[in-house]
Amino acid sequence: MVLAMHMSDGLVTPPTALAFGVIAAVGLAIAATRARRDLDDRTAPMAGLVTAFVFAVQMINFPILPGASGHLLGGALVAILVGPWVGSLCIAIVLVVQALLFADGGLTALGTNIVNMAFVGVLVGYGVAVALRRVAARSRAGLLGVAFVAALLNTVVAAMSFVLQYAIGGSGGASLGTVFGLMLFFHVLIGIGEGVITAATVGAVASVRPDLVHLLRGARRAPAVGSAA
Repeated sequence: MVLAMHMSDGLVTPPTALAFGVIAAVGLAIAATRARRDLDDRTAPMAGLVTAFVFAVQMINFPILPGASGHLLGGALVAILVGPWVGSLCIAIVLVVQALLFADGGLTALGTNIVNMAFVGVLVGYGVAVALRRVAARSRAGLLGVAFVAALLNTVVAAMSFVLQYAIGGSGGASLGTVFGLMLFFHVLIGIGEGVITAATVGAVASVRPDLVHLLRGARRAPAVGSAA
């Protein structure tokens, strides 16, 4: 059995996969509608860049134990840079391409993967970042810290969404306790790595073009992030 954020075919029962497929389809329709107001001449090119970046980093899987692996998600990164709705679409596009062209994640599990990474991960990452937006706007160090925390938490919560789906209709053969323990422990470690990468990427963009960071739009002291802490 493989425990990874990309769920494979057969890891959950067909009714569970179908239910989350419907949830994913509804979520994508909502995201597509809401994303229209966020897309402009700044956001559209950035969306393409972050989609390509997330695609590349998600292709790198980290072996955890025999039969267990994980990878970076990118949810907080896209949410901070292009907003939650555009970000959700970016992650969903990555997942669809990976499933269709690279067999990374099962087709019947595509809905569950989209729910976990494109919605739970992105929205949790964005929610944490928005809650800490004042800290992010104060200084470069504040922005980096917020990006790190948002990425760490988005990774862990997305992993717990995986566990919830397995609890609802898991058919992989492992006990729920085993799945929970592995996913929590190792995705905390992966989340730390994701936090570092997210902070570095967001910091690099903010240093050159803070106006491209969606999180900072409208923040009172947004220009401060480009300066030294």
